[in-house]
Amino acid sequence: MNRTAIREQTFKLIYSLEIQKQENLEEAIELYEESNEITDEKAKEYIKNVIFGIQENKNEIVHQIEINLKAEWKIERISKVDLAILKLAIYELNYTEIPFKVAINEAVELAKKYGEDTSKNFVNGVLASVVKEK
Repeated sequence: MNRTAIREQTFKLIYSLEIQKQENLEEAIELYEESNEITDEKAKEYIKNVIFGIQENKNEIVHQIEINLKAEWKIERISKVDLAILKLAIYELNYTEIPFKVAINEAVELAKKYGEDTSKNFVNGVLASVVKEK
């Protein structure tokens, strides 16, 4: 499983956690990996690190999304798909060694595939602002 496929699986789990608001993350991760037949240890480690990393840094990640939205936007208005993509990308930008261009490009690709027509531009704009802020 390559990094793009692992990232896509991670995004899907983040999205499902956004919808379900599950409390036991360990159990949710195991169930997701089992039902999606994820057996690659590298993939499992990445998924676990990202899910727990987002949870541990949730307030900072949400804050970064909020301060990089246009004035008329509120976080509640963002679709769950776009929110999941932004959380994943901002986690990668701030807490991993992944180059920012790779994190943004992968996020935009996810937005093209799973989001609405405007998602790719929205995600790109928010992430560009996050990077400028650094």
